[in-house]
Amino acid sequence: MIYTKMMGFVPTQDLRKARAFYEGLLGLRSVSEDQFALVLDANGTVIRVTKVTDFKPQPFTILGWQVPDIRQAVSELGDKGIQFERYGMKEQDERGVWTAPGGALVVWFKDQDGNLLSLTQFPT
Repeated sequence: MIYTKMMGFVPTQDLRKARAFYEGLLGLRSVSEDQFALVLDANGTVIRVTKVTDFKPQPFTILGWQVPDIRQAVSELGDKGIQFERYGMKEQDERGVWTAPGGALVVWFKDQDGNLLSLTQFPT
């Protein structure tokens, strides 16, 4: 197979604000930036935050991370000002963490452009 590593793409209307969010708040390492995109290292996975002139954020998750301890991650991101989405599901706790039927824990939040992102802790 010629495919080696997966690379994710995220749209943004403002590269400066995207950098502040993804690098400043989420702690991803910036690899490069030009007038077209901000390239980030997400623990070995490349995320290319691409500048677009017009787009509408989708109502579904476009990018997510697997975490070993979702409660710690929610606490750390919450301390940085990230707001977590609430969908009114009874399986969601007070911080927005949803317990999926299979036992995974999931929480959703939005970036500076309204893109829906998530964290997931799979059962061990």
